[in-house]
This record gives sequence, structure tokens and C-alpha cells, in this order.
Amino acid sequence: MQAYFWFVGKRLLQLFAVIFCAISATFLVTHLSPIDPVEQVLGRLSARSNLSPEAIEATRVALSEMYGTNQPILEQYFNFWTRLLRGDLGPSLLAFPTPSMDLVGRAMPWTLGLLVTSTLFTFVIGNLFGALAGYNPNNRFLKAFGIVAMGIQPIPYYIVAFILLIIFGYFIPLLPISGGFAMDVRPGWSWAFAGSIIQHSILPAVSLVLVGFGGWFLGMRALVSNVINDDYVTYAELAGLKRETIAGSYVIRNAVVPQLTALAMALGGVFSGTVITEEVFNYPGLGSLLIDAVNYGDYSLVLAVSTVSITAVAGAIFIVDMLHPLLDPRVRAE
Repeated sequence: MQAYFWFVGKRLLQLFAVIFCAISATFLVTHLSPIDPVEQVLGRLSARSNLSPEAIEATRVALSEMYGTNQPILEQYFNFWTRLLRGDLGPSLLAFPTPSMDLVGRAMPWTLGLLVTSTLFTFVIGNLFGALAGYNPNNRFLKAFGIVAMGIQPIPYYIVAFILLIIFGYFIPLLPISGGFAMDVRPGWSWAFAGSIIQHSILPAVSLVLVGFGGWFLGMRALVSNVINDDYVTYAELAGLKRETIAGSYVIRNAVVPQLTALAMALGGVFSGTVITEEVFNYPGLGSLLIDAVNYGDYSLVLAVSTVSITAVAGAIFIVDMLHPLLDPRVRAE
């Protein structure tokens, strides 16, 4: 047990180092960009209203002091980490004066609710069917399932999403194709609002499951096909154990360990895939928020979304990494 705690300690240090380096890199990329968020705001204000030169200059000075863009880059960097440790990245230019972290907090449940749930569901179903297909290679139903999985898996995600939009949005208009809930439903803790959310999430979730299922199925089937030839599986069969016991305790348990690493990467990819998903279906999550922030030149909001995404990705990988020594005794913690 002491060795395991030492293992956890080393991984924690790696976790903090990864988060620090990734957030620092994001800060440098945004602040070394030629786009000035203050000038972006002034340009929009000038286009919408006839401001005097004095008013424009006063606004420029006020915004520069508020966001610290008139300070040296190194001073901005230290101020950024000071604010970040307090959980305050300043107001958003996109929805001034709403704090950036408040906007992220409102968008995050949509992204996590849709994409994490879809990823975990795809992982469980894909690995289960893949394990059964690998352990029963002569089963006709599972063979047909594998052919369908191999046919869908290489198709780009956005192609599948657009096909579903066309089919269920125009030819068979049964499901909503845009937004997170119906416009005539009041947000709140009610069955009407919950039902509207579920209805609007069906198409995005189905598109994610269809594309992601094939990879898990094919990967697990290949792993199981290798595991069933190992000596301990052969010995269990000769010992007369039930096929269900062999499949669950000997085959799937050993084959699923490498898939956990892939799950960590898939959960990390949730925040990169969210941009495409939410743009296609106009879903109100972090992906849509990030695109709006980039288009608006909102540094504070870009850094808030990036910081949350980086921390979530690194945390997911860390949690899965901690499960490896507990699930597989062959993985040593020393």
C-alpha cells in the first residue's frame, strides 16, 4: 500500500506540472496574438454608435486598465495566475460585465451532460459487444455487427451528424435539430424542461455513439482474440469452468485494461470534439462558447474555457491512471 501511495504522489506531481505548462502555453498563445481585445470592443462600439474621440479614448484607457493589456507581458502573466488561484479571470467582453467563469459554469453542464454520457455509454456498449464478438467468433449476429461497425467507424463525425440532421430534421422531422431545449419551455426543475433537454440531445448523442462505437468494438474484439489464446484461459477451460465465468473473470477483465487508457484519452477528447458537435447542432456548451469568444477576441473567456478543459482532461487521465494498479495486479506501482 505504501508503494501505491508513492505512485499516487508521483502522478500528482505530473498532473500539476501538466496543468501548469498547458495553461501557461495557452496564456502565451492568446496574449502574443496580434488581436487586441480592447480594440475589438472599440471597433464594435464605434460601428454601433457615434462616440466622440474623447469618449473612445476614455473607454480605451478604462478597458486597458481593467484587463491589464497596458502592462508588460510578464506582469500580466503573474497577475493571471493570481486571479486564477482565486477563481476569478475577470469579466467577459462577450457578455460584459458577466464574469468569464460564470459563463463557463453555465455552459459546462451542457457539455458534460451530453459528451461525457455519450462517451461512457459508447465505451461500455462497444467493449461489451467487442468482447462477446472476440470470445464467440462464429456468432453470425456479432459478425454482422462487426461489419456494420467497420463500415461506420472510418466516416468523419460531421458527415454522420449532417446525415442525421437531413434525415430526422427534414425527411422525417421527428426530432429537434438545433439548440439545447425548446424556446417555449421555461428553464427550471420541471419535467417539461427535462424532457425538452433529452429530446434535443438525442441527435447529437446518437451521432457520437454511432461514430465512437466502432473503435471500441474493433479494439476490444482484437484484444479478446489475443487473450483467449493465453495459457490461463486454456487452463480455465480445461478445468471445466463455465463460459460465462471465463469470459467475465479471465478474458474481459484482462482485455479491458488497455481500453482504460484509451478511455482516458477519449474523455480528454470530449473537450476537443465538443466544438464540432455543438457547432453542428447549435448546442449551448463550452464549444460554442469558445468559438464565440475567439471570434470576439475575448481573452478572458478563452482562457477560462481553456483552463477548465485542460484541468478536466488532465484530471480524467489521472483518475484512470490511478485505477490501473487496482484493476490489474501486473501493473506495479513501484
